[in-house]
Amino acid sequence: MPAHACYSYPVTDLAILLFTLRVAATSTALIAPIALVLAALTWQAGARLRALIDAAATLPLVLPPTAVGFVLLAIFSRRRPAGALLARLGVGFLFTPRAVVLAAAVMSFPLVFMAFRAAIDSSEIRYFQIARTLGLGSIRAFIRVTLPLAWRGILGGIILGFCRAIGEFGATILIAGNIPGRTQTLALAIYNRVESGHEGDAVLLLIYVVLIALTSLIGSEVLIRRQQRRLSS
Repeated sequence: MPAHACYSYPVTDLAILLFTLRVAATSTALIAPIALVLAALTWQAGARLRALIDAAATLPLVLPPTAVGFVLLAIFSRRRPAGALLARLGVGFLFTPRAVVLAAAVMSFPLVFMAFRAAIDSSEIRYFQIARTLGLGSIRAFIRVTLPLAWRGILGGIILGFCRAIGEFGATILIAGNIPGRTQTLALAIYNRVESGHEGDAVLLLIYVVLIALTSLIGSEVLIRRQQRRLSS
């Protein structure tokens, strides 16, 4: 019998899978509106403001995930204002599921933002301008004209953010740890099992990650094609 077959884990694979899916869904839902607003701002912004927003929004993408985790750890430490405020409010943060969601959100935000920005930039601005001349305000024109033109790229950005959140590791392990049943995601569980010499069990979790990614990508493609057929009919 293989060595890993007799090893028992404190948390089932299903529990880890469901927790990871909840974290990814929550983090993506939190960052999508923020990314959309920032992408819209860069669309209408001048070159300098656009460059500033781009740099700030994509910074976590070029930094090592552990560096991002270290910054978040410093910000939410109880010795810092944010952490001290949360402590006074009785809200636990570091090494809790909330920290897992934050790490996933911060690390996946750049991908969502860049996809949203590319989708909005590729939409025909003249339609937006025509809607403005017909009396619509900027926000209404953006919602009623620009978003329908950019929806495929926006959907793609949401899927990218979700999949990136599924695989987040570096920042998570610093601010949330690797606590089974509390903060352990699929990526952390894979690391834990490889480190403990149970590669066979790690492969099973890896299959879950691949299936989630494939299902998400194929599902988004199906939705896009259905919408295209509906519009063309």
